Amino acid sequence: TAIVVAAALLNALELSGKALSKVKIVCLGAGAAGIATVRLLNKLGAERKNIYLVDREGVIHADRSGLNDQKKEFANATSHRTLAEVMQGADVFIGVSGPKLLAPEIVQTMAENAVVFALSNPTPEILPEEVAKVRKDIIMATGRSDYPNQVNNVLCFPYLFRGALDVRADKINEEMIHAAVFAIKELAKEPVPEEVLSGYEGIDSL
Repeated sequence: TAIVVAAALLNALELSGKALSKVKIVCLGAGAAGIATVRLLNKLGAERKNIYLVDREGVIHADRSGLNDQKKEFANATSHRTLAEVMQGADVFIGVSGPKLLAPEIVQTMAENAVVFALSNPTPEILPEEVAKVRKDIIMATGRSDYPNQVNNVLCFPYLFRGALDVRADKINEEMIHAAVFAIKELAKEPVPEEVLSGYEGIDSL
């Protein structure tokens, strides 16, 4: 998940004219997928002070007790306690949590030309049509293949593993992960092959 999210986000920020090092990122979901995603984004240039993790108890902040080591790593010094509070002025929302957890009125408070990746499957945190009703400037993606802009592990696997096997690598290291991010980022800009277009009945259905 982290690799595909990072690749898609770099392209989305390119379209919106924003830099990864400057944007405010809110990640709803602080399990394995959420932690791995924000760690990778941090290594790629996102400032840790601009990354906010939210779990079922609210914003993960420095004054919260009972946090595991992974959550402590991204505990911010902030007065925000709820998703609604922390989403005000956010440039990026990444949802790896559960269905229907992001209300349209919260999306309305995000920054101009914001990015919303609602990746919970099969029902995302918010549907693209719900976002479109309240904002026309949002770059939207889900984890589903029946909506445009799919951000899903299928875009990375099994190719990363095949590459590792081809070179007889005994582990997936950070350099390989970063290479996969930028390979997918650039591949997304390539023309769609005719055989793929024919399978999907044209570019409009992709």
